[in-house]
Order: sequence, then C-alpha cells, then structure tokens
Amino acid sequence: MKETRSESTSRTLRLLSANIQAGSSTRRYSDYVVRSWSHALPLGSKRTSLDTIAKLASEHDIVGLQEADPGSLRSGFTNQTHYLAERAGFGYWTHQPNRSVGGVASSANGLLSKLVPMQVENHTLPGRIKGRGVLIAAFGRDKRSLTVAVAHLSLGAKSRQAQLAFIAELLSDYPNTVLMGDFNCRVADPEMGVLFRHTRLGPPLHDVLTFPSWRPQKAIDHILVSEDLNCSNVRAMRAAHSDHLALAMNIEVPEHAVTPEICMLDSARDAS
Repeated sequence: MKETRSESTSRTLRLLSANIQAGSSTRRYSDYVVRSWSHALPLGSKRTSLDTIAKLASEHDIVGLQEADPGSLRSGFTNQTHYLAERAGFGYWTHQPNRSVGGVASSANGLLSKLVPMQVENHTLPGRIKGRGVLIAAFGRDKRSLTVAVAHLSLGAKSRQAQLAFIAELLSDYPNTVLMGDFNCRVADPEMGVLFRHTRLGPPLHDVLTFPSWRPQKAIDHILVSEDLNCSNVRAMRAAHSDHLALAMNIEVPEHAVTPEICMLDSARDAS
C-alpha cells in the first residue's frame, strides 16, 4: 500500500478498527482470570468504557468493530454497536452477530459510518470452530466502489488460512478495498499470502504493535488497503481498557469510488 500525499481527485477518509472486548477492562494478563466475571456479567465499567470508545470513534468516518456485544447478559442486553453509533453521532450502523454462549455472552462485528453504503453483506467464515464472520460494505454502485470489510479471524493457523482464502475470493474483483480487523496473526505469517496473491490488497509499510494493549508486542490488528490507495497517519490508539489497541489510518479514495448522494450525518439508522 502507498503512503503519499493526496490528489485533488480524491477525498480523505479517516478509518478506525477496534477490538473493543465488549467494553471489558483488561490491563494485565492476570485480569483474564481475576476479571473473568466481566465476560459474563453486566458489571464493572463497561458503559464508561463504551463512552470513551465512542469519543474516539467520533473522530473517524468509518469504524470497524470486533467483539462488540449485540445484546446479551454481559452487556446488560445493550447492542453495543448501536449504542456507539448513537453516542458518537454516526449516521449509519450495522452489525453481524457471530457467536452466542447461551445468551450470556455474544460477539459481533460492527460497522459505524458517516457514509451510507449502497450494499452490505454478511458472510460466515469457515473454521474448525464456528462463530467467525466477515461483514462487507460497498460505498458505490459498481466494482470500482470503495469496499470495506470487517473481520475477526480464528486463533488457529489452519482455520485462518481457510478464512483468508474465503475472504480473498470475496474481494478479488474489487480494486478499491479495505480489510480491517483482528487477524490474530502477523502480516508476515504464511497464511496471509493467499490474501495478497488473490486480491489487490497489499501489506502495510510497517507493523504497528497492538497487543497486548498494556505492553504492545504483537502486530495482529490490521487495516489493509488496495495497493493503489494512498494512506497516511497510521497509528495505534487506546480503545478504553480493551486488551487490544485500536488502529487508525487516513486513506485517499478516488471520488468515483464513493457515490456522492450516500453521505448522511443524521441520527443513527440500523440496516441489519
């Protein structure tokens, strides 16, 4: 992917990808055990964390969420994607519930946008353990449209390889593409190769460490963009007390890739 100055025929969009851990707080490895109750009960400071994430999200045009609770016990039956859209002033939101553990804890990919996509698709990803998906939104009327995909991949390399091959097939025909999310692997890991061979997505110029948030050592959260799209200001940012840092980036998108009339900045609207 390129990192250059913008051109007059393009528009700048501010992107954010964040694994929000359902608003839970993890500040050290021991919290996974000591604070395990927060992954099942609507206690702690989840609402405060969501408000902090909403403030961060409001500074961006398109936000991809991972591990957003779609409305189970642990979130107090709050659809967190909808909540963030309303608090952050987004005109459009949608979500893709992927996994539910007896109604106690659920997880979803989410999309917040100040542009209304012309089309949204939800796809179930393959894998040894079910419960992963990719959400795809197209912001124009043809294959030249800006196409944004949000995904949360599996922990196992074999499952990730199958998932990335599936995503590559979905995105292979689109020249202006963004794929963002929690990949649970580095860009240099072997399973990522299928993505770069079969799509126009390119690896980033440099890794940005995002995990664990309190002492980042791994670059496993990514925003990948098509090689012809210019990007700038790539940076990691705190997403309240999630165990992942959020990843932000500015991209320059050709005017023809975004249909002008789809801009909408009014009250949040659900298209799920």
